[in-house]
Amino acid sequence: MHYLATYQETLEKALSNSIPTHEPANLYEPISYMLSIGGKRMRPILTLLACDVFEEDYNKAIEAAKAVELFHNFSLIHDDIMDNAPLRRGKVTVHERWNLNTGILSGDAMLILAYQLFESYPPHIFKQLAELFSKTALEVCEGQQYDIDFERKDVVSIEAYLKMIEYKTAVLVAAAMAMGAIVAETSEENKKDIYAFGRSLGIAFQLQDDYLDTFGNPETFGKQVGGDIIENKKTVLYLKTLELGTEEQKQELLHLSTISPDNPIDKIAAVTELYRVSGAQEATQREIEKYTKQAQEILETLDIKQDKKQLLHQFSEDLMRRSV
Repeated sequence: MHYLATYQETLEKALSNSIPTHEPANLYEPISYMLSIGGKRMRPILTLLACDVFEEDYNKAIEAAKAVELFHNFSLIHDDIMDNAPLRRGKVTVHERWNLNTGILSGDAMLILAYQLFESYPPHIFKQLAELFSKTALEVCEGQQYDIDFERKDVVSIEAYLKMIEYKTAVLVAAAMAMGAIVAETSEENKKDIYAFGRSLGIAFQLQDDYLDTFGNPETFGKQVGGDIIENKKTVLYLKTLELGTEEQKQELLHLSTISPDNPIDKIAAVTELYRVSGAQEATQREIEKYTKQAQEILETLDIKQDKKQLLHQFSEDLMRRSV
């Protein structure tokens, strides 16, 4: 995605200059650390891209893009605490490097800093950004709670799972794009349509992430392949196997989800094979294609120049062909 390099460079420079360095150091240093360990920066880049496609200087959307990235990383700090995760992007998590209380406080500070970034915009734009941000933040919390609730349930429907990933992942992608449209002051119809485009793309992105966790290339995926299997997560692959598999395949999957062997390699191999033979692998690929196509159909309704439509189309295609 070389065509996004300019947005990325601008964003990285802006982020490096955006975190307070005053006391107490143990509040602000974890924030700088979290932002320094990288990530794809997909969401804030989409804010800049969206502003650009609506014929406005994308630099005007920098503060909104930074807010999106701060919020995303705030949610990751708290996710890591809830999951008791030792690593994030191959680096020690904030709560492990400092402590649990500092992780909570630094995460909270990131959320507040994100809101403050909207204050640089005129009142009518600030109002729209803040309203969308608040709505999105609450939905992300709801999505996280759905995910937690699913861990205690024996049966989760595909519909419930899709709602969970919509709230936990897709609404932030959608909001990131809509914020770029708000800053560009495009039409209400364009704002609505770019949000819908981002929502469908976000669902496809998370489905692809689930897929790559099992069927991705270990050398490029960036984390352990089979992690969801080890953690017994009810991903789309798991749910599709229960939906499409034979009774024997279903019972085997349910049994495997109850065991935690010291060496998980055999379990990963057995569950992966069940995903293949049950038809869940192909069914998941079809779901990814469905939401990608849905996003591209929405794209055609946008009132923008054809070359800008092509840019968004290229991005959606590249996102779905990713191996990381």
